[in-house]
Amino acid sequence: MKVLLTGANGQLGNCIVDIFPAKWELIKTDAEQLDITNENAVDSFIAKCKPDAVINAAAYTAVDKAEDEPQLAYNVNVIGPKNLAISSKKYNAKFFHVSTDYVFDGTNNIPYTEDDITNPVNIYGKTKREGEVAVLDNAPSAVVIRTSWVFSPYGNNFVKTMLRLATEKQQLSIIEDQLGNPTYAGDLAQVILYLLDKKIDGGIYHFCGDSSTSWFLFAKRIFEIALTLKVITKSPEIIPVKTHAFPTKAKRPKYSVMSVEKLIKYGLFASDWNKGLIHSITKIKSDN
Repeated sequence: MKVLLTGANGQLGNCIVDIFPAKWELIKTDAEQLDITNENAVDSFIAKCKPDAVINAAAYTAVDKAEDEPQLAYNVNVIGPKNLAISSKKYNAKFFHVSTDYVFDGTNNIPYTEDDITNPVNIYGKTKREGEVAVLDNAPSAVVIRTSWVFSPYGNNFVKTMLRLATEKQQLSIIEDQLGNPTYAGDLAQVILYLLDKKIDGGIYHFCGDSSTSWFLFAKRIFEIALTLKVITKSPEIIPVKTHAFPTKAKRPKYSVMSVEKLIKYGLFASDWNKGLIHSITKIKSDN
């Protein structure tokens, strides 16, 4: 199987590269090799390499910055996926696209399912939702996987930020009233590669961590593991605070917990994020 991967230098992209089967052929691209916002570039690239599947791991994910760069966020999160969907369908390639829990407004008090109404509360979430619609309108057989609170040893994420701040600060204020499912990017990569070889109906699926938590409790667990693995010598004092005490440019959903029941029929289960956290912190330690 020949697979085209966009966003190869991101968190998910790196994790896919790490576990990609040797028997398959992987074509790695990032923005330098393929501008997904350029319709002609995408069409000619896919026409030339003729992949069996396309995985779009590219995205504009700077939630606060998107409020100041709505057009750039739109281009990457809507136009890019649309271009890839059109060309994937045209050249008979399976198309996998990654979306986010931030398509929801956070007013639920039970886990969101794929059928729940979306109502994003920030530019990032709005562009990701528009991207989902653009993909499925142009390639109904495409698979859109919503995920949440992604972390890994790569790129910029909450885990790496906490480990860095642990060496710089004695005290940290962390939000306690936003709930979601941390997701290890390595598990998401495994799910996508598993589904490449399976018959799966086109549409939207949720894949995320096996339990919900708050940013405060997530940080607490990060420091517990980091201390055990001797990545840090001392944990900063962490103080739980409410969202209103920590204003950001973009509004966040207070509850974005998602159900993964739909994927269970394909033999998949939620990500064990505690296990993924140990793996990530261990690798971060070995890489430094």
